[in-house]
Amino acid sequence: MSTVTTTVGKFVWHEQVSSDPRQAQSFYTELFGWDTEVFKPGEFDYAMIASGGQMHGGFSKAQEGAPPPHWLGHIHVESVDETVEKAKKAGGKIAFGPMDMPEVGRFAIIVDPQGAFVSAYQPEGEGPSGSGVFVWDELGTNDLEASKRFYGDVFGWKARDMGEEYRGYNIFSIGETDLGGLMTLPDSSMPPLWVPYVGVEDADGTVAKAKELRASVILDPMDVPDVGRLAVLRDPQGAIFAIIKPSPSM
Repeated sequence: MSTVTTTVGKFVWHEQVSSDPRQAQSFYTELFGWDTEVFKPGEFDYAMIASGGQMHGGFSKAQEGAPPPHWLGHIHVESVDETVEKAKKAGGKIAFGPMDMPEVGRFAIIVDPQGAFVSAYQPEGEGPSGSGVFVWDELGTNDLEASKRFYGDVFGWKARDMGEEYRGYNIFSIGETDLGGLMTLPDSSMPPLWVPYVGVEDADGTVAKAKELRASVILDPMDVPDVGRLAVLRDPQGAIFAIIKPSPSM
C-alpha cells in the first residue's frame, strides 16, 4: 500500500450509490465523523465527503437499472474512451457512459466479465488525489485468473500472489506501486464486487458504533500480519465496505 507520485491507474474517488443518498450520508458522517460539501447546490446537489481539507468521494442517487446499493470506485485513466474500448475487447460491458460532467471530467462505468462494477475516470484538470480516507480497494471475484487478465488488459495492472500465508491473496500494482487487492470469494453465491477500505484508529470501536447505527457485520475484526486489524461491514442500505487500522509498518 505504498504512496504514489502520479494518480493514473489509481482509485481517486469513491461514492456510495443508492436510492437515498441522504440516508447514506447520515450513516457515514455519523460513523466516521466526515464533513460534507455540496457540489453545485440547487443543480446537482451532490454531497461530497470532506476530510483533512480534501474531497474524497460522495453520495450519489442510483440510476434506473443500477445494481443494489454499493460503493463505486473511480480509477484515474488518461483516456476514458480508450479504456472503454479495451474493456470491451477484454470481455467487459459498459453500464453507463462515457459521459462528460462540467468541471469534473469524463467517466464511464465498466462491468468486468465476472460482474463487478468499476468506473474509469478522466478528470478535468489535476483531479482528486484519492489519499487520506480510503486506504485500499479489494476485488472479490469467482475467477481469479480471469480477473487478473481483465484488469491487466484494461488498466495495465500486474498481480502478484502473496502466497499460502495469505491464502492466495493477490495485489494489483503498477511498477512498484500497490493499487488494490484481489481475492477469490469465500462463497461462490456472492456477487463479485469491489470493496473500499476506510482507515480508522479503532477497528473494534468502529464496528461497535456501526452496529449501533444499524449496520451488519460480514467479517468480525481480525488481525492480518503486517497489514493491520480489519473488518467488513454492510451499511443499513446494503452497501458493503471495510475498515482497517493499518499496522505501524504500513
